[in-house]
Amino acid sequence: MSRRKPSKWQRPVSERPLLGGAQAREERSDGEWIVRRVSGSGSSKAYRCPGCEQQIPPATPHVVVWPENPSLLAAIGGAQSLDERRHWHSACWQRRR
Repeated sequence: MSRRKPSKWQRPVSERPLLGGAQAREERSDGEWIVRRVSGSGSSKAYRCPGCEQQIPPATPHVVVWPENPSLLAAIGGAQSLDERRHWHSACWQRRR
């Protein structure tokens, strides 16, 4: 009998998979962010963009963004910055200052 791998949500954050793509560190007025570019083929579900509140359909290139350091509330709760990642339209993220 083979054992199934636990859901990504049951694994520690450090072991959770991230979508493939180029990753970079960007500095903005509100802090430093890790930005990972996701190709259309690397995206299989829909997300809601926090920049425009519109849906990012599956198979649409976009970026996944999370703070380099977790927020104070996340840190107090034991979360890591990867728990704060959000999916943005590439253009919405570029417009954000």
